[in-house]
Amino acid sequence: MNTLQVGDTAPKFSLQNQAGETISLQDTLTKGPVLVYFYPKAATPGCTVQAQGLRDIKAQLDGLNVTVFGISPDPVAKLAKFAEKQALNFTLLSDEDHAVADAFGVWGEKSFMGKTYDGIHRLSFIVGTDGKISHLLNKFKTKDHHQVVLDTLAQ
Repeated sequence: MNTLQVGDTAPKFSLQNQAGETISLQDTLTKGPVLVYFYPKAATPGCTVQAQGLRDIKAQLDGLNVTVFGISPDPVAKLAKFAEKQALNFTLLSDEDHAVADAFGVWGEKSFMGKTYDGIHRLSFIVGTDGKISHLLNKFKTKDHHQVVLDTLAQ
């Protein structure tokens, strides 16, 4: 796993959102910075808490012109159910073949309960309007992720 670092150019990508629409990072960067956060699986406890935190600070993120993209390998239909059930007010993107996760360097070996498997590592990137990664967030708990994002943006 070769994770992108601050100063690296973010990979260009287009993925389907929870409504089945194609969303492009490059098109979104014209509006302001983008928080690209990777999470393993929709509707699991940790991922739900993380998403709820971001949902609850949406007004503050809007005030900073920050767009949120949550990316997981879940299919569009599962993302739609997750977004509806949790009343999520930001974009979830489906990366079923994990190509975007690979490009950001967040897809790799994990272990859980003695089993080793490949999956998404929970990392977040703030991509500036220049297309470069301005911040890499890798030290947070799911329940604190939203506050780490706000604190980082305040710097």
